[in-house]
Amino acid sequence: MNQVLAEKLEYLPKSPGVYLFKDRTGRVIYVGKAKVLRNRVRSYFNKGEDGRYQYHRLVNAIADLEIIVTDSEIEALILESNLIKKNVPYYNVRLRDDKSYPYLKVTKGLFPRVFLTRKTPKDGSKYYGPYTDVKELRRFLRTFKGVLKIRHCNRTITPELIESKKYRPCLNYHIGRCAGACSGQISPDDYRRNVRHLINLIHGRDAELVTYLKTEMLEASRQQRFEEAAQWRDRLRQVENFGRQSAVSGLESPLLGDRDVIALACEDEDGCAALFQIRSGRIVGRSHFYLSSVFEKPPAEVLEAFLKDYYNRTESIPEEIFLPFEIYDTPVLTQWLTRRRGRRVRLEVPKIGDKARLVRLVTRNAELLLADLKLQKSKREFIHHALKALQRDLRLPKPPRRIEAFDVSNIQGRDAVASMVCFKDAKPLKSEYRRFKIRTVEGADDFAMMGEAVERRYKRISAEKKPLPDLVLIDGGKGQLNRAVKILNELGLDKIPAIGLAKKLEEVFLPGYPEPQNIPKNSSGLKLLCHIRDEAHRFAIDYHRNLRKKRTLAGELDAIPGVGEVRKKALLRHFGSLKRLREADAQAISAVPGISEKLAGRIHDNLHSKS
Repeated sequence: MNQVLAEKLEYLPKSPGVYLFKDRTGRVIYVGKAKVLRNRVRSYFNKGEDGRYQYHRLVNAIADLEIIVTDSEIEALILESNLIKKNVPYYNVRLRDDKSYPYLKVTKGLFPRVFLTRKTPKDGSKYYGPYTDVKELRRFLRTFKGVLKIRHCNRTITPELIESKKYRPCLNYHIGRCAGACSGQISPDDYRRNVRHLINLIHGRDAELVTYLKTEMLEASRQQRFEEAAQWRDRLRQVENFGRQSAVSGLESPLLGDRDVIALACEDEDGCAALFQIRSGRIVGRSHFYLSSVFEKPPAEVLEAFLKDYYNRTESIPEEIFLPFEIYDTPVLTQWLTRRRGRRVRLEVPKIGDKARLVRLVTRNAELLLADLKLQKSKREFIHHALKALQRDLRLPKPPRRIEAFDVSNIQGRDAVASMVCFKDAKPLKSEYRRFKIRTVEGADDFAMMGEAVERRYKRISAEKKPLPDLVLIDGGKGQLNRAVKILNELGLDKIPAIGLAKKLEEVFLPGYPEPQNIPKNSSGLKLLCHIRDEAHRFAIDYHRNLRKKRTLAGELDAIPGVGEVRKKALLRHFGSLKRLREADAQAISAVPGISEKLAGRIHDNLHSKS
């Protein structure tokens, strides 16, 4: 820590506010808020740590500090959100591809325009969004701008221009998709009513519009304007069909009212927040937002950052927001949202019933969307994202494209075997799987068994000049790993990285480190290691069971006169297990080559006398 930074820490105020950490170039790398600036900022520089993977990297990068004092924690929250959006700090959670999310813009003026935009200047217009399902939103606008006769043109319309008859109605007017505002065919009040209906419809509030359409239809019918009544009828059907399509199947409880349901999925640096907008018991919007810089951040911190960012942008804030789990600053965030909405807002974590089921549905959507993002990234990259995560987590010189994993299996030293499985580019390469019958170890010594398997494997491939792995994975803790590393060193293969993976807590051990490594549980690299370790374990267990079965059968046959090694092997090959041999009658046994009917009867009698 430099002297300037140390002096600033000494004179921090005991007030709420925002702090900005900067690196040596003066770039803002982290923005945070605090109820008490002195306590929160100084906590970063204590000797302990806060449990986050990024902690040491962040603190080591801090070269300067700037604080902004606010009157309240709510003001600090608002300022924090704005500063994150402005500075895009490396260590803060951020929305990816921020500028790609469009808004629905309603301009001010006599006859407002309604269209999609990606820019939100403070020009007096109203903005709704952001939206991620742009295709669906465009389809909605194409349909209902025509139904409600909202203009598509960008003409500047004033009373003077209407009076001068400068504009003539366009084709949209003549085909019934525009009200002809430019030529004075509709009053400003009626036009703004139609715009209000459109905005209400997109937010799921269509009762007023349905009543209006029915009234106009019946009035036209009463006056025997049947062609016009049919047009009103068709518009009414479109609105009603839209409402039915967006209903929440099986969840039409009045308790649902106006709600946002938000869920989160995170893996490595990537996250996905899924959001369902429910208005009057209907899903009127499904959005998802990809997040970056979420690596090893607590899910509550990531979710809270998303809530601040999203609701700082949108004007559509419902009365209640369902979350999958508790966040840190619920009271402050609730007050801020209430102030933004102008009415009370509640944050709730449903535990049971339809509400909880809805949260689980949105969570599943978030997980699937994140998996799709990972798949798209894998297609774009030559190296699997999990291998890049392993390179980062284990500080390897290159991505471990070829991983070989070892495991041993025995029962108190008996029928001891080892397995080696190989994964290439995160996929099993079964042609390279190997199994070893332990030859030199007496008793239950897993360390020595692991050493024998590693030695036999790498002596052979070194002699045969076959490819060496980029990473050796040992199923076990420090003892098994140390024995494997010793063997590799003796063979002159000390440059091959080796790690141990303990089963109990999925702890990763590196050579020379007494404590397990702090690898995030949501790392795709750790998930891949566990998958490879489990495959090695399965392969070893299968081999051990086969040997045990054969040994049991061979032991039974050794006691039968006339059954030597050749006949014993023939029986083993034919039946495979003692159980199947016992179930066979004398005639089936005599079908084995080299077994006479007399000997078959003797084998049958001996086996059944011991059962």
